[in-house]
Amino acid sequence: MNIAIILAGGVGTRLESSMPKQYIEVKGKPIICYCLDVFEQCDKIDSIQIVADQKWHDLILHWRGSKFRGFSKPGRNRQLSIYHALRDIRHDVKAQDIVIIHDAARPLVTEKLLTTCITACAQHEGAVPALSMKDTIYFGESNKIESLLSREKIYAGQAPEAFIFDKYMEANERLLPDQIESISGSAEPAVLAGMDVALVTGDERNFKITTREDLERFCMMMEE
Repeated sequence: MNIAIILAGGVGTRLESSMPKQYIEVKGKPIICYCLDVFEQCDKIDSIQIVADQKWHDLILHWRGSKFRGFSKPGRNRQLSIYHALRDIRHDVKAQDIVIIHDAARPLVTEKLLTTCITACAQHEGAVPALSMKDTIYFGESNKIESLLSREKIYAGQAPEAFIFDKYMEANERLLPDQIESISGSAEPAVLAGMDVALVTGDERNFKITTREDLERFCMMMEE
């Protein structure tokens, strides 16, 4: 079984909007629903668990795809939100099932990328889509370049990220109660636990809507 966890509990402060970015309507459709439709249509996804504040449940239920499983409570940070969802689904999954984590604010995810991540995860213990760096990369402190970094070995991670359930659940529980609050990326617990996590080729279009410029870019793409 492949269960998706869609993270929609963020408040989107960097967008400076009165509404969290994932619920803003673009062409008459909340941003979250763009990615939900892709997960709903993908035959590799069996069910969908959504992390969202209760005030947005009715909006999401208006979409209500056939794979919708239920809601989970947002945590104090992104990784705690993931952990809440993992706990909520644990009685319905087997040890070797795959959990796929995605941000509601990445509306341009594709079925192809989903399939690629799930296929790679089945051969490893996890899979993360990533983009190679195109620019020269520096390490610096106090506005001063300290060293050059090899861009051939540096990647920008994306979502969806896929993990074997029992391995990933254990990796998160190792970080409780405090260390988990310093985690910013879904793959960090897996890497810290020594899991075998594969890198797969990401998608340039699969950007996360974080700033006003990102939102404007997405709106323009939908107009096209």
